[in-house]
This record gives sequence, structure tokens and C-alpha cells, in this order.
Amino acid sequence: MKRIVTPLFLLLIFLLASCSGEDNSTEQSSLVQDESIKYAEGLSIEHGEGFTLVDIFDPSKQETQTYHYALVPRGTAPEGIPADYEVIETPVRRLIVMTTLQLSNFIKLDAVDRVVGMPSTRFLFNPTMKAQLESGATRRIGIEGNFDTELIMALQPDIILVSPFKRGGYDVLKNLNIPLVTFLGYKETTPLGQAEWLKFTALLLGIEDQANEKFAQIETKYNEFKALVTDKVQRPKVLSGELHGGNWYVVGGESYLAHQFEDAGGDYFMKDNEESGGFYVDFETVYSQAADSDYWRITNSYPGTFSYEVLKQTDARYADFKAFKDRKVIYCNLNERPFYELSPVEPENVLADLIKIFHPELLPSHKPVFYELLTLER
Repeated sequence: MKRIVTPLFLLLIFLLASCSGEDNSTEQSSLVQDESIKYAEGLSIEHGEGFTLVDIFDPSKQETQTYHYALVPRGTAPEGIPADYEVIETPVRRLIVMTTLQLSNFIKLDAVDRVVGMPSTRFLFNPTMKAQLESGATRRIGIEGNFDTELIMALQPDIILVSPFKRGGYDVLKNLNIPLVTFLGYKETTPLGQAEWLKFTALLLGIEDQANEKFAQIETKYNEFKALVTDKVQRPKVLSGELHGGNWYVVGGESYLAHQFEDAGGDYFMKDNEESGGFYVDFETVYSQAADSDYWRITNSYPGTFSYEVLKQTDARYADFKAFKDRKVIYCNLNERPFYELSPVEPENVLADLIKIFHPELLPSHKPVFYELLTLER
């Protein structure tokens, strides 16, 4: 039987298609991209009606997985959230951190009272966190691969911050029915990019204005210091690291540390390497490329008084390096200075330290916060 298609029927089909297109367009256009993220490469934030969508991915582009979170005001159930986004109620009241870098964000935002658990208290300096650990307000939850899951459940955290690309033994946590929120600030390749994760932390805590204000201060000071280093300055060659187990751990020319040296007016010996991460090379490679370096950066947790004699006793070949002979070793003892705890959110102070060392005439009155030249002979 032949079907008769009337003009009225065609008009109805057209109107339905138009309405469907308008709905999709409206839903899409209701999302507003957060333009305040300028430096962090691993964050994308969009604001919808009653929710915020956060996409987290590897800033160094070494991993391809993306993590999706929908932040919603506590007790609400807004519509329009994509199905592949994990809903996180905010503000987060209680949480567990897994790294000192994560903790640094809460210290900077004066929000350590939200942290109820952490695995390691090594290199911990913050007096408030120490007091919370002593009183039991914050608990040690075990070590990587051997977490105390009963204690974690008893702490009743709203979320657990994790760094999934690190060796962390997080599989056991996936069965606890507690949201695991990925934090990849440590993978950022620029100092301001890493510090800008304060804004993500603040979204979780519901204190965005506070984070924006603090980051604006960091950004201003960092760029002011960076501007002091003009093209006219002579850039000293810089080596970093030590031997460990017969090999030397170095980071590539696109890494966080390499960019930090560049901004401070240094010439990192691996600057032409295109890697953003770290890798091991043998002593001969380092010696052939960097024995003539003007400066040599070392961070360690030596338990006693670190000196040039101690460094030489570690490996006699170190005495052949130019920076050793000229007494231009840049040093930070992690047992004495809150480097891991504060440097991720105070890149302006790290930069000022390095400029003071490389080009002392540019910041003559600066007092070292993390780095200074090693002066002790014995």
C-alpha cells in the first residue's frame, strides 16, 4: 500500500528535529570554560548550572588517560552532568592526602584541618599538621602497598587524593567505596603550572576566591623576578643531582627543574633534551657533558653536617667537577628546610634563591629560603 506523506507531517518532522538540535546546543552552550587556568597543562575546568566539570590528564603527555569529575554543592543533584563524570560533593570536609606535594596545597590555603590522614610524615615541618598528628586529629594511614584500610574507613574521608602514575599501591583503596580523586600537580613541567593546582584544591574545598588571590600574588612575584633576568645576563652552566646506585638521575630539558633554571638565568646542561621526566645516565655521560658546569645543585637528607669533604668522601671523582673546585655547589638539606612542603606552592621563593646565586647583583638583599651555596669545608 502506498503511503501518503502530507505537508503537515513533513513540517512536524522538521520542527522535532529543530527542537532536538536546540536542546543539544543549549546544553553545550551552558558550559562555560574557566579561563583563569593559564599555566597548568593537566587541568580543564568548565562551569555548568549547579555543577563544575573538571578534566584531569597528564601534563607531561606521557600518559593518555583522562579523569573526569563533576563537583556539585553538597546535598544537590543537578541535571545535565555527563554520565562518565564521577560526582564529588563539595565542599570536601575530610580527606586523605598521599604526598607532601598534595599537602603543600592545604598548607598554602590554611586548610590543613581538612586533612585527616596521610601516609608519611617524613620531611614534615608545618606546626599545625604536627599538632594534629600529635592530638590524633590526623592519622598515619600506613605506607605504600600496606595501607591500613580499617583506619582509613574509620576516618570517614569524603575523598582520597591519589597520584595514579606513581608507585602507590592504590588498588586496595578502590574497594573502600571512597572517591579517589586524581592529583597530577607533580607532573606539571613549569613552576607556575604546578602552583596553579591550588585552584583545583580550592574548588574541592569551596574556597576559590582565596586560592585565586594567593595564586595571583605568586604569579606576580614570580614574573617580577623572572623579568630581572634579561637577555643581557651571562647564563652559567648548571648541573643537578648525584650518583645513586652507580647511576645519575637527571631530568630532561622540558622538565619543571629545567624551566626553573632557565627562568633564573641558568643554562641547564640537559636543556637540549626533549624529555619532561627523569631518567638515569652513567657517570661518564654526566662527566663528559657537565664536569665544566659553573654550578651544581644538590638536594639530600644528609643526617649530619654536609660539607665539601663529605661530598668528596661520597665519591672522590666529584672533586674533579668545576663547581666543586670553585665551591659553587647549590645545596638544600631536606631535613632542615621545608622544601617538599612549600616549594611547590612558593615557586617565587625558589626562583629568587636561584637568581640570588646565579646573578647576586639582581637580588642583593634576598635571604635564602630553600637554596644557598654550600660553604662548609668539613
